[in-house]
Amino acid sequence: MNLSLSRTQLGSLFAIGAAFLFSSKAIFIKQAYALSPLVDATLLMALRMACALPFFLLICWFNREKSKGLQAKDWGLLMVAGLMGYYFASWLDFLGLMYISASLERIILFLYPTLTVLASCVLYRQKLSVKSMLAIVLSYGGTVLVMLQEQQHAPVQEHFWLGASLVFASAIAFAAYLLLTPPLIQKFGSWNFTGLALTTACLGTLVQFFWVTPHPLLLVQQLPVGVLWYGLALGFFITVVPTVLLMQSIARLGAAQSAMIASVGPILTILLAVAFLNEHLNFWQWIGCLLNIVGIMMITLSKKKLAN
Repeated sequence: MNLSLSRTQLGSLFAIGAAFLFSSKAIFIKQAYALSPLVDATLLMALRMACALPFFLLICWFNREKSKGLQAKDWGLLMVAGLMGYYFASWLDFLGLMYISASLERIILFLYPTLTVLASCVLYRQKLSVKSMLAIVLSYGGTVLVMLQEQQHAPVQEHFWLGASLVFASAIAFAAYLLLTPPLIQKFGSWNFTGLALTTACLGTLVQFFWVTPHPLLLVQQLPVGVLWYGLALGFFITVVPTVLLMQSIARLGAAQSAMIASVGPILTILLAVAFLNEHLNFWQWIGCLLNIVGIMMITLSKKKLAN
Protein backbone atom coordinates (compact mmCIF):
# COMPACT_ATOMS: atom_id res chain seq x y z
CA MET A 1 0.00 0.00 0.00
CA ASN A 2 1.39 3.37 -1.05
CA LEU A 3 1.21 5.81 1.89
CA SER A 4 2.98 8.69 0.17
CA LEU A 5 1.02 11.90 -0.35
CA SER A 6 0.64 13.59 -3.71
CA ARG A 7 1.79 17.15 -4.28
CA THR A 8 -1.82 18.38 -4.14
CA GLN A 9 -2.64 16.46 -0.97
CA LEU A 10 0.49 17.72 0.76
CA GLY A 11 -0.23 21.29 -0.32
CA SER A 12 -3.79 20.99 1.01
CA LEU A 13 -2.53 19.71 4.36
CA PHE A 14 -0.09 22.62 4.59
CA ALA A 15 -2.91 25.08 3.80
CA ILE A 16 -5.23 23.56 6.42
CA GLY A 17 -2.43 23.64 9.00
CA ALA A 18 -1.69 27.30 8.21
CA ALA A 19 -5.39 28.19 8.42
CA PHE A 20 -5.76 26.46 11.77
CA LEU A 21 -2.74 28.19 13.30
CA PHE A 22 -3.65 31.63 11.91
CA SER A 23 -7.17 31.09 13.27
CA SER A 24 -5.75 30.47 16.74
CA LYS A 25 -4.14 33.92 16.88
CA ALA A 26 -7.13 35.76 18.34
CA ILE A 27 -7.59 33.03 20.98
CA PHE A 28 -4.00 33.41 22.23
CA ILE A 29 -4.29 37.21 22.23
CA LYS A 30 -7.55 37.27 24.21
CA GLN A 31 -6.17 34.79 26.76
CA ALA A 32 -2.97 36.83 27.17
CA TYR A 33 -5.02 40.00 27.76
CA ALA A 34 -6.98 38.20 30.47
CA LEU A 35 -3.83 37.23 32.41
CA SER A 36 -2.61 40.70 33.42
CA PRO A 37 -3.73 44.37 33.22
CA LEU A 38 -0.14 45.18 32.19
CA VAL A 39 -0.68 43.53 28.82
CA ASP A 40 -1.72 45.76 25.92
CA ALA A 41 -1.47 45.52 22.13
CA THR A 42 1.98 47.13 21.86
CA LEU A 43 3.51 44.88 24.51
CA LEU A 44 2.01 41.68 23.13
CA MET A 45 3.03 42.58 19.59
CA ALA A 46 6.59 43.20 20.81
CA LEU A 47 6.74 39.80 22.53
CA ARG A 48 5.40 38.13 19.40
CA MET A 49 7.82 39.79 17.00
CA ALA A 50 10.84 39.42 19.29
CA CYS A 51 10.27 35.65 19.28
CA ALA A 52 9.69 35.52 15.51
CA LEU A 53 12.59 37.78 14.45
CA PRO A 54 15.45 35.22 14.66
CA PHE A 55 13.63 32.81 12.33
CA PHE A 56 12.93 35.46 9.70
CA LEU A 57 16.54 36.64 9.89
CA LEU A 58 17.55 33.06 9.05
CA ILE A 59 15.23 33.08 6.03
CA CYS A 60 16.84 36.34 4.90
CA TRP A 61 20.33 34.89 5.35
CA PHE A 62 19.64 31.74 3.31
CA ASN A 63 18.11 33.81 0.49
CA ARG A 64 20.58 36.72 0.57
CA GLU A 65 21.86 36.05 -2.97
CA LYS A 66 18.45 37.00 -4.39
CA SER A 67 18.70 40.50 -2.92
CA LYS A 68 21.69 41.54 -5.00
CA GLY A 69 21.32 44.09 -7.78
CA LEU A 70 17.97 45.49 -6.65
CA GLN A 71 17.32 49.22 -6.70
CA ALA A 72 16.79 51.48 -3.70
CA LYS A 73 13.18 52.02 -4.86
CA ASP A 74 12.53 48.28 -4.58
CA TRP A 75 13.91 48.21 -1.04
CA GLY A 76 11.82 51.21 -0.10
CA LEU A 77 8.62 49.59 -1.38
CA LEU A 78 9.48 46.37 0.42
CA MET A 79 9.90 48.23 3.71
CA VAL A 80 6.57 50.01 3.21
CA ALA A 81 4.85 46.71 2.40
CA GLY A 82 6.35 44.94 5.42
CA LEU A 83 5.43 47.73 7.81
CA MET A 84 1.94 48.03 6.33
CA GLY A 85 1.04 44.34 6.23
CA TYR A 86 2.69 42.82 9.28
CA TYR A 87 3.32 45.75 11.62
CA PHE A 88 0.57 48.34 11.20
CA ALA A 89 -2.20 45.89 10.22
CA SER A 90 -1.25 43.49 13.04
CA TRP A 91 -1.04 46.25 15.64
CA LEU A 92 -4.51 47.54 14.70
CA ASP A 93 -5.82 43.98 14.92
CA PHE A 94 -4.28 43.46 18.38
CA LEU A 95 -5.80 46.78 19.52
CA GLY A 96 -9.23 45.84 18.21
CA LEU A 97 -9.19 42.54 20.08
CA MET A 98 -9.08 44.48 23.34
CA TYR A 99 -12.71 45.51 22.70
CA ILE A 100 -14.51 42.88 20.59
CA SER A 101 -14.83 39.10 20.53
CA ALA A 102 -12.41 36.83 18.70
CA SER A 103 -15.26 35.55 16.50
CA LEU A 104 -16.26 39.00 15.27
CA GLU A 105 -12.61 40.01 14.79
CA ARG A 106 -12.02 37.11 12.42
CA ILE A 107 -15.18 37.80 10.43
CA ILE A 108 -14.32 41.50 9.97
CA LEU A 109 -10.69 40.74 9.11
CA PHE A 110 -11.86 38.19 6.55
CA LEU A 111 -13.25 41.04 4.43
CA TYR A 112 -9.80 41.94 3.06
CA PRO A 113 -10.29 40.16 -0.33
CA THR A 114 -13.29 42.39 -1.05
CA LEU A 115 -11.17 45.44 -0.23
CA THR A 116 -8.50 44.40 -2.74
CA VAL A 117 -11.18 44.01 -5.42
CA LEU A 118 -12.68 47.43 -4.64
CA ALA A 119 -9.23 49.05 -4.60
CA SER A 120 -8.35 47.44 -7.94
CA CYS A 121 -11.56 48.86 -9.42
CA VAL A 122 -10.59 52.35 -8.30
CA LEU A 123 -6.88 52.17 -9.17
CA TYR A 124 -7.16 50.33 -12.49
CA ARG A 125 -10.67 51.49 -13.43
CA GLN A 126 -11.98 47.95 -13.64
CA LYS A 127 -15.72 47.35 -13.69
CA LEU A 128 -17.29 45.23 -10.98
CA SER A 129 -19.13 42.22 -12.35
CA VAL A 130 -22.64 41.41 -11.10
CA LYS A 131 -21.22 38.34 -9.36
CA SER A 132 -18.59 40.44 -7.55
CA MET A 133 -21.19 42.98 -6.47
CA LEU A 134 -23.40 40.20 -5.12
CA ALA A 135 -20.41 38.68 -3.31
CA ILE A 136 -19.59 42.03 -1.68
CA VAL A 137 -23.21 42.55 -0.61
CA LEU A 138 -23.30 39.07 0.93
CA SER A 139 -19.98 39.41 2.77
CA TYR A 140 -20.66 42.88 4.18
CA GLY A 141 -24.30 42.12 4.91
CA GLY A 142 -23.28 39.02 6.86
CA THR A 143 -20.62 40.95 8.76
CA VAL A 144 -23.04 43.72 9.70
CA LEU A 145 -25.55 41.12 10.90
CA VAL A 146 -22.95 39.57 13.22
CA MET A 147 -21.86 43.02 14.43
CA LEU A 148 -25.37 44.21 15.26
CA GLN A 149 -26.10 41.06 17.22
CA GLU A 150 -22.91 41.39 19.27
CA GLN A 151 -23.34 45.14 19.71
CA GLN A 152 -26.62 44.57 21.56
CA HIS A 153 -24.72 42.79 24.35
CA ALA A 154 -21.60 44.99 24.43
CA PRO A 155 -21.05 46.50 27.93
CA VAL A 156 -19.59 49.75 26.52
CA GLN A 157 -20.98 50.77 23.11
CA GLU A 158 -18.14 53.18 22.32
CA HIS A 159 -15.54 50.49 22.96
CA PHE A 160 -17.39 48.04 20.73
CA TRP A 161 -17.45 50.38 17.74
CA LEU A 162 -13.85 51.39 18.39
CA GLY A 163 -12.75 47.74 18.36
CA ALA A 164 -14.72 46.94 15.19
CA SER A 165 -13.31 50.03 13.45
CA LEU A 166 -9.73 49.15 14.41
CA VAL A 167 -10.06 45.62 13.02
CA PHE A 168 -11.65 46.92 9.81
CA ALA A 169 -8.76 49.39 9.49
CA SER A 170 -6.44 46.39 9.92
CA ALA A 171 -8.20 44.66 7.02
CA ILE A 172 -7.73 47.80 4.89
CA ALA A 173 -4.02 47.91 5.73
CA PHE A 174 -3.58 44.24 4.87
CA ALA A 175 -5.44 44.70 1.58
CA ALA A 176 -3.06 47.56 0.73
CA TYR A 177 -0.14 45.26 1.51
CA LEU A 178 -1.53 42.61 -0.86
CA LEU A 179 -1.77 45.16 -3.67
CA LEU A 180 1.91 46.07 -3.18
CA THR A 181 3.29 42.53 -3.03
CA PRO A 182 2.99 40.92 -6.52
CA PRO A 183 5.74 42.96 -8.26
CA LEU A 184 7.94 42.78 -5.16
CA ILE A 185 7.65 38.99 -4.96
CA GLN A 186 8.73 38.77 -8.62
CA LYS A 187 11.82 40.87 -7.92
CA PHE A 188 12.87 39.48 -4.53
CA GLY A 189 11.54 35.94 -4.77
CA SER A 190 8.76 34.65 -2.52
CA TRP A 191 10.90 33.32 0.34
CA ASN A 192 13.28 36.25 0.31
CA PHE A 193 10.43 38.75 0.20
CA THR A 194 8.63 37.05 3.10
CA GLY A 195 11.77 37.00 5.24
CA LEU A 196 12.66 40.63 4.51
CA ALA A 197 9.10 41.98 4.89
CA LEU A 198 8.55 40.23 8.20
CA THR A 199 11.99 41.21 9.49
CA THR A 200 11.08 44.83 8.71
CA ALA A 201 7.79 44.42 10.58
CA CYS A 202 9.52 42.83 13.58
CA LEU A 203 12.02 45.67 13.82
CA GLY A 204 9.29 48.30 13.43
CA THR A 205 7.27 46.69 16.22
CA LEU A 206 10.23 46.55 18.59
CA VAL A 207 11.19 50.18 17.86
CA GLN A 208 7.64 51.25 18.69
CA PHE A 209 7.63 49.26 21.95
CA PHE A 210 10.93 50.69 23.21
CA TRP A 211 9.94 54.20 22.05
CA VAL A 212 6.54 54.41 23.80
CA THR A 213 7.24 52.30 26.91
CA PRO A 214 8.97 54.19 29.76
CA HIS A 215 10.78 51.18 31.25
CA PRO A 216 10.35 48.35 28.73
CA LEU A 217 12.68 45.76 30.26
CA LEU A 218 11.30 46.35 33.76
CA LEU A 219 7.76 45.93 32.39
CA VAL A 220 8.65 42.59 30.80
CA GLN A 221 10.15 41.39 34.10
CA GLN A 222 6.87 42.19 35.89
CA LEU A 223 4.77 40.09 33.53
CA PRO A 224 3.33 36.73 34.59
CA VAL A 225 5.21 33.80 33.08
CA GLY A 226 2.05 32.81 31.22
CA VAL A 227 2.12 36.03 29.19
CA LEU A 228 5.70 35.30 28.10
CA TRP A 229 4.64 31.84 26.97
CA TYR A 230 1.78 33.34 24.98
CA GLY A 231 4.23 35.76 23.38
CA LEU A 232 6.48 32.84 22.41
CA ALA A 233 3.52 30.90 21.02
CA LEU A 234 2.33 33.91 19.03
CA GLY A 235 5.80 34.40 17.61
CA PHE A 236 6.64 30.84 16.65
CA PHE A 237 3.42 28.83 16.32
CA ILE A 238 1.11 31.63 15.12
CA THR A 239 3.58 33.59 12.96
CA VAL A 240 6.62 31.59 11.82
CA VAL A 241 5.14 28.10 11.40
CA PRO A 242 1.93 29.08 9.52
CA THR A 243 3.89 31.48 7.30
CA VAL A 244 6.19 28.63 6.25
CA LEU A 245 3.24 26.24 5.81
CA LEU A 246 1.38 28.76 3.66
CA MET A 247 4.44 29.33 1.47
CA GLN A 248 4.77 25.57 0.99
CA SER A 249 1.07 25.31 0.16
CA ILE A 250 1.24 28.11 -2.41
CA ALA A 251 4.27 26.44 -4.01
CA ARG A 252 2.23 23.25 -4.52
CA LEU A 253 -1.31 24.53 -5.13
CA GLY A 254 -1.00 28.16 -6.19
CA ALA A 255 -2.21 31.23 -4.33
CA ALA A 256 -5.87 30.97 -5.37
CA GLN A 257 -6.35 27.36 -4.26
CA SER A 258 -4.54 28.01 -0.97
CA ALA A 259 -6.80 31.01 -0.36
CA MET A 260 -9.88 28.86 -0.97
CA ILE A 261 -8.77 26.39 1.70
CA ALA A 262 -7.99 29.29 4.05
CA SER A 263 -11.67 30.31 3.84
CA VAL A 264 -12.34 27.86 6.68
CA GLY A 265 -10.50 30.33 8.95
CA PRO A 266 -13.53 32.14 10.42
CA ILE A 267 -15.30 28.87 11.25
CA LEU A 268 -12.16 27.55 12.94
CA THR A 269 -11.76 30.75 14.98
CA ILE A 270 -15.40 30.64 16.07
CA LEU A 271 -15.13 26.99 17.14
CA LEU A 272 -11.92 27.71 19.06
CA ALA A 273 -13.52 30.79 20.67
CA VAL A 274 -16.48 28.69 21.80
CA ALA A 275 -14.15 26.02 23.21
CA PHE A 276 -11.56 28.24 24.94
CA LEU A 277 -13.12 31.69 25.45
CA ASN A 278 -16.70 30.69 26.21
CA GLU A 279 -17.96 32.80 23.30
CA HIS A 280 -21.30 31.91 21.75
CA LEU A 281 -22.97 32.88 18.47
CA ASN A 282 -26.74 32.95 18.17
CA PHE A 283 -28.70 31.77 15.14
CA TRP A 284 -28.52 35.12 13.29
CA GLN A 285 -24.79 35.41 13.88
CA TRP A 286 -24.23 31.97 12.34
CA ILE A 287 -26.30 33.08 9.35
CA GLY A 288 -24.19 36.25 9.08
CA CYS A 289 -20.97 34.23 9.29
CA LEU A 290 -22.21 31.91 6.54
CA LEU A 291 -23.09 34.86 4.29
CA ASN A 292 -19.65 36.37 4.91
CA ILE A 293 -17.86 33.15 3.95
CA VAL A 294 -20.00 32.55 0.84
CA GLY A 295 -19.33 36.11 -0.36
CA ILE A 296 -15.57 35.84 0.19
CA MET A 297 -15.44 32.45 -1.58
CA MET A 298 -17.26 33.97 -4.57
CA ILE A 299 -14.67 36.78 -4.70
CA THR A 300 -11.80 34.30 -4.42
CA LEU A 301 -13.23 32.07 -7.17
CA SER A 302 -13.65 35.06 -9.50
CA LYS A 303 -10.01 36.03 -8.86
CA LYS A 304 -8.93 32.49 -9.70
CA LYS A 305 -10.78 32.59 -13.02
CA LEU A 306 -9.18 35.93 -13.89
CA ALA A 307 -5.74 34.52 -13.05
CA ASN A 308 -6.34 31.56 -15.35
